[in-house]
This record gives sequence, structure tokens and C-alpha cells, in this order.
Amino acid sequence: MTGVFVMENVSTRIADLLLDIRAVTLSPEKPFKFTSGILSPIYCDNRLIMSFPEKKDLIIDGFMSMIEEYDINVDVICGTATAGIPHAAFLAQKMNKPLIYVRKKSKTHGKENLVEGKFKTGKKVLVIEDHISTGGSSVEAVKAVRDKGGKVRYCMAITTYEMQEAVEKFTDIECNLLTLTSFTTLIEEARLKNYITDEEKEMILDWKNDPSGWGDKYDFKDKKDK
Repeated sequence: MTGVFVMENVSTRIADLLLDIRAVTLSPEKPFKFTSGILSPIYCDNRLIMSFPEKKDLIIDGFMSMIEEYDINVDVICGTATAGIPHAAFLAQKMNKPLIYVRKKSKTHGKENLVEGKFKTGKKVLVIEDHISTGGSSVEAVKAVRDKGGKVRYCMAITTYEMQEAVEKFTDIECNLLTLTSFTTLIEEARLKNYITDEEKEMILDWKNDPSGWGDKYDFKDKKDK
């Protein structure tokens, strides 16, 4: 049985951490534009965690707790290019496990590798991503490792926008997605810390229900067309 799960016992603490270092930016009145064209009131940049050693340790401890909680047997740690690689490297070092990573696309020279690093066929590989939006790149990474003979049952990430599209993609490939915190928890904590108002909270939470239609609903058509 596969599914999408959030590590509830650390979710609030991780959300607070990300808000404190400004890895999460909330801007409901001036939304961000994704490459897909979707307008979003939230932007996650978990790469900032690399600049805060003590925060990085809390993230890795969270991953370790998740591995223990779900009794995940791991032979190899795999990072996704590029933002998932440092977190995968930190975790691999903590666990004393081999590290590999998946490129966004195959090299056009040399061995033309898509998966960098070495592991034996049949090894259990844990894929590490920094953030999940639609889930497309993470799912492709899982497929790439499986194509090389790795067994992938789990992908772990720090944050997720909780998009239904991502849920469906992971379900389709029968891979569990585990995250340390979630979009909903981030917004709830942002309100408690007075980063946003009640009205902004409701406006932002509404985005999760229909990300592609949210911009039109709140009359951001001009920005979307630019």
C-alpha cells in the first residue's frame, strides 16, 4: 500500500524553522509565477537551509526519525538535482551509506549518465528531494533509479505544496511520499507568528484547492499573462 504522509510529530517544528530563516516567503497580494504559468502566494527555497548548520542538523534528524518511524530499510541514499543533493549528502554521511544522485537530464557527452554514482542491482534506494510541488521531477528521479535496477519504495522531502497532482503521480508509480512538513502547517504557523492576517491566511489556503485557477479567481490575470 502506497500513500503520501507528513511527519506530524515534527511538522510544526520544521515549519517554524523554515519560516524563521525565511526559506518560505508568503506574498498573497503579489504572487510568484512558476515556470508552468501557475501563480502562487507561496515560495519555498529550502536551499537556504545549507547556510544554517544547526538548522540543517534538525532537518537530517527529522529524516532519521522518519526512517525509524516507517521502518525503512536503506542501502543507498539518492539526491535529486540540484536542491535535493546536499540534504541527501548530509543524510548519507549521517547513516554512513553510499550516495548517488539523479541529473535533471542525461549528459550529452562522456557516458551520458542520468544517474551518477554506483550501486548494485536490487539495492534499496531512498530518494531525497527538498520540495514537492507537482511531483514531476521527483517521480522522474524515482523512475531513473528503478531503470538502473534500484528498488525505490520511498521518496522523502522537506516540504510539499500538497497538490493533488503530486499525490496522483506518486500513487501511479507506487512510491510512498513522506515529508517533514506541509503547506497547511506552514500557513497555520505563519498566522500564529503574525506573518500574515486571517484574511491572507484564507486566501493562501484557498490556493491549494485549485492552484491553476487561483490567479484568475483573485483577479491576477495581468500578471499571469506577462
